[in-house]
Amino acid sequence: MRLNKVFVLSLVAPFMVLISVIGLMLREKAKKIFYLPIGIMGISIILEKNVRRKLERKNILEKIKSYQKVK
Repeated sequence: MRLNKVFVLSLVAPFMVLISVIGLMLREKAKKIFYLPIGIMGISIILEKNVRRKLERKNILEKIKSYQKVK
């Protein structure tokens, strides 16, 4: 059974944030800085997906409204 690529990629960003949080809690003080970039990237991926989803929904709604005006 093959996993859907989109499904796997949607789990990557939360997993990155989880790894970052665990690394920040469990590592020594000198090595904690290495977990910040992966956490920041995970958060930025989640925010980017959210913004893109909102814009796509807004665009679809505008198309539906414009089609209803034509009728």
